Amino acid sequence: MSTVDWTAWRPQTAVPQAEGLREQKKRLLRQRLSDTATEMFLERGFDAVRVSEIARACGVSEKTVFNYFPTKESLILDRGESTMTALRAGLADTDHSAVEAALRILSDELRAMTSWIAAQDDPNQAVAMIRRFGALTRSTPSLRAYHRDMTDRLVTAAAEVLARRARRSPDDPEPQIAATALLGLWSIQFQSLGRHLDAARTATQIHEAVTADVRRAAKLIDTGLTSFEGAAPAR
Repeated sequence: MSTVDWTAWRPQTAVPQAEGLREQKKRLLRQRLSDTATEMFLERGFDAVRVSEIARACGVSEKTVFNYFPTKESLILDRGESTMTALRAGLADTDHSAVEAALRILSDELRAMTSWIAAQDDPNQAVAMIRRFGALTRSTPSLRAYHRDMTDRLVTAAAEVLARRARRSPDDPEPQIAATALLGLWSIQFQSLGRHLDAARTATQIHEAVTADVRRAAKLIDTGLTSFEGAAPAR
């Protein structure tokens, strides 16, 4: 089954130089499973495709699919884990503000997408496919629920790191609201893509328009987060 390389527009972790043949095979199989599932879901709808069909298309067992992806939803919404890793590392870097860290991650994710669009033989078709991807996730209740759960996990992780930066408890209201505000920037980027992602714009124009929207939102919350980070711990 010929598939689109969907993972090409998702920020990828660097491949270890010492990656062995076994690790390489596992990484490539994971990519093939996700790409194949995404294409099948877009063609027929999420609920109409069984995990067993994805396994059969990739020449593996259903159990193997679940060894790589714990749920059917994670086959298509698999970017959350890479965002989680980047968020924890970025927010732990106290040389940069929390907003700066979030903006760098968002920029990397956006650049991966727009670079992928620009590299396609038919960028207009690539844009249409990404819009279909967004429409599928919005129209499928289980995917919306999975996305909400992942967002909650990201907020919890961000609150933990922000609390350490400010020498507070993660349960305090300040790191909780700070983390919620930061993760709101992902929603702004997603919504902005919905407005600017069309065939009339080049990949560069899409990147510039979305970045401008995200930076406007970030500017609004930056002052409050800076004040929180510099404040003394509550007694």
